[in-house]
Amino acid sequence: MDRLASFGNDPFDKPPCRGCSSYLVEPYIKCAECGPSPFLLCLQCFTRGYEYKKHQSDHKYEIMTSDFPVLEPGWTAQEEMALLEAVMDCGFGNWQDVAYQMRTKTKEECEGHYMKNYINNPLFASTLLNLRQMEDHLSRSADTAIPFKPTDDPPRPSFDSQLSRDMAGYMPARADFMEEFDNYAEWDLKDIDFVDDDSDILHALKVAVVDIYHSRLKERQRRKKIIRDHGLINLRKFQILERRYPKEVQDLYDVMRRFARVVGPIEHDKFIESHALEFELRREIHRLQEYRSEGIQSFCGAKVYERVKRIREEERRKRNMLCDVLQYIHDARACQQWLNKQAAIDAGITPVVTTITTSGRRSAPPLNLTGLPGTEKLNEREKELCQVVRLVPGAYLEYKQALLNECRRQGGLRLAQARSLIKIDVNKTRKIYDFLIKEGYINKA
Repeated sequence: MDRLASFGNDPFDKPPCRGCSSYLVEPYIKCAECGPSPFLLCLQCFTRGYEYKKHQSDHKYEIMTSDFPVLEPGWTAQEEMALLEAVMDCGFGNWQDVAYQMRTKTKEECEGHYMKNYINNPLFASTLLNLRQMEDHLSRSADTAIPFKPTDDPPRPSFDSQLSRDMAGYMPARADFMEEFDNYAEWDLKDIDFVDDDSDILHALKVAVVDIYHSRLKERQRRKKIIRDHGLINLRKFQILERRYPKEVQDLYDVMRRFARVVGPIEHDKFIESHALEFELRREIHRLQEYRSEGIQSFCGAKVYERVKRIREEERRKRNMLCDVLQYIHDARACQQWLNKQAAIDAGITPVVTTITTSGRRSAPPLNLTGLPGTEKLNEREKELCQVVRLVPGAYLEYKQALLNECRRQGGLRLAQARSLIKIDVNKTRKIYDFLIKEGYINKA
């Protein structure tokens, strides 16, 4: 005997009993040998041994019932069907009405069971995902318009906020920049008015101005498309991604960036990735050639060679350290600075770089930033820069903002331009410029 669930919870949806013509109530009996139309009997007719035409009382049979759990204990198949019908009738979210229609479960039980087994169930989610992917494929192949689907609300950074500066003034909700390329192109059209009494030459001149404006709009859209397709809106994030490549590949990236406009983003990334792979292969080949030149014939021997080579490098570094100590041993202050630097390196802390000289001239000590306004707005690397350059945080933030604005306006910044903007010592300007380039705040022109 098999236990099979019926397809409906309403007895009026099932055929009547063949013996007494009454509406069937679970459990009831289905003959496994009679067909193709189902031969159904209620329990009373089955116990009396009802027979009709080809149906005999000794035929194999099935007990039709939905009184067994399907998804979790405590919920029978009949209750599962009742829950689905109630949600269909009352609507998703109306759990009070759903519970009232079911009568056997509370509001909290209905909501928890439905969310757990029908919304957050990974089995159903994967099935729905496959169906959705199939529907998307069919919709793309059909000659119909793509239906609009609401998405998440895009970010709306406030004007002159950090997020807005990181996105170069891009407004995702409008797909525009606060300051577009050729931002004042519309000014040439603001006074143009086509009237009937224009001469042919004046009319042709106005049409030419409109055509020029259209060409400028096309160039603006072309540049905007390049920026969006290549992910250049968040330039800082883009530069951080570049740093995952070795120095040689980064230099190639800088050289080949100008060709990104003539190829698609995927082709450009494949080109750079292929060169990165080539660099890795060349470095691996060079390492294997080094092993061969040293007479190594197995990878076990290569491991021993690398370990001995690392020990040799450490010994050479220690000898260089001893030479440094002997060089500065006669200057107590220089020796103390060197010892502090080595202690910071051993502790894993970036040391404060100070100039150590053997002459009578002493270098200026690092600037103490304690209590200075604007210190809380700096990160650790910026604090180290201000200490070494001996620049107060407020002035550094002002110089940084000026360089960022000029770089954003020009699309890049040269050292000569930075020196013309910041009227301070040229060496300090060079250190600030190099620091902003290294951290990815600005890029070279």
